[in-house]
Amino acid sequence: MSAGGSAEPSPVENPLSDAVQRRPLGLWAAIALVVGNMIGSGVFLLPAALAPYGGASLVGWAITLCGALLLAFTFARMAMRWPQSGGPYTYAHRAFGDTVGFVIAWSYWISLWCANAAIAVAFAGSIGALVPALTATPARAAACALAALWLCTAINLLGVREAGRVQIVTTALKLLPLLLFGAVALWWLDGAHAFRPFNPSGQSLPQAAHATAALTLWALLGLEAATVPAGSIRDPERNVPRATVFGTLLAGIATVLACSVVVGLLPADSLKQSQSPMADAASMLWGPGAGLALAAVSAVSCLGALNGWTLLSGQLPLAAARDRVFPAFFARVDRRGTPWLGVLIGSALASILVLANFSRSLVQVFVFSILLSTAATLLPYVAGSAAWLWRGEGRSRIVAAFALAFSVYALAGIGAEALLWGALLVAAGLPVHLLLRLRQRSQGSAS
Repeated sequence: MSAGGSAEPSPVENPLSDAVQRRPLGLWAAIALVVGNMIGSGVFLLPAALAPYGGASLVGWAITLCGALLLAFTFARMAMRWPQSGGPYTYAHRAFGDTVGFVIAWSYWISLWCANAAIAVAFAGSIGALVPALTATPARAAACALAALWLCTAINLLGVREAGRVQIVTTALKLLPLLLFGAVALWWLDGAHAFRPFNPSGQSLPQAAHATAALTLWALLGLEAATVPAGSIRDPERNVPRATVFGTLLAGIATVLACSVVVGLLPADSLKQSQSPMADAASMLWGPGAGLALAAVSAVSCLGALNGWTLLSGQLPLAAARDRVFPAFFARVDRRGTPWLGVLIGSALASILVLANFSRSLVQVFVFSILLSTAATLLPYVAGSAAWLWRGEGRSRIVAAFALAFSVYALAGIGAEALLWGALLVAAGLPVHLLLRLRQRSQGSAS
């Protein structure tokens, strides 16, 4: 197939054992993957990053939640058409061919290990609220982050089924307390003083909303999580779309409610410096015990999200390698069907990102990592929405058009530094694609 052709490419035949062919994840595991990946570090640490924007962040949340639901509906339709593993990569590959498929797979793969770095850093912040001595220095904070990262790596190396079970448990342990906190804390907001001043950033409201939309999107990334390991989900034509839409709606409501309440409760000056803003808000309302309880929930939440994103970091390159779009070694699996090499490589790169930035504060590392991850994720969102515009049908293409517009809008708000780094990382993959194409041509000529 030509690099820019529109015909659907045929996946490479992949002789797998019976253990690999089984689909270990059901509907609840798929929902837990979406909700667990979306509710990770963002809702607990993001209020500190939103502090400079005050109430203007509510406008950003509204834009982001609407955009996330548009994307969820679009990905749900594509999952019904193409129920194979790979998510946004698969949709772009089927619609636009190998070259676009490689760029999207590479960009999304970058976003996965950048996300893991950010979540691991957020876990360190939560642990610091429980045991301050563990994160008293940047080196200790980095050690905590790396410990969480490699614990989740070990869980995923045990197999997809085991990672799915951990995802269900951790999602339940964080979703229920988060909904309870948001609903109860909402009653403590002082209407006369909350979100005052409404927009302390000094920017115009459209500019502030644009900037906060890029930050808040981080907290809702993961809406596509069930589409990536679709080949491991039972009845993917039905369960993946259900998990995508329902999971996005549930996680979105919980995240927007809890995060906005924290921004309204805490003074902006103290909120900007907080390493665990939700725990600080709980402490202010109900005492130190409540703060410690929220910090523990935050730590569990980060571990759950880290577990889910680590699963995707192996599944995405596995799908691309089977299509001969990524290097073949990413397709190596063990007897349980675990893409162990892809998991290890993704975790190693996330570790490098944590270590390269550990001299900064936790909030600075977190903000840089989420902007980089969001920039690398939005390109697959753009391509996925465009794929349904190109190959879709009916009125759902109108939804895809709005999802595409939102993705482009959010991408423009990422900021120059994150966009530059994202572009450089994507460009770094082009020689890999060129080498793969040359090797495939030489092999074709030899045969």
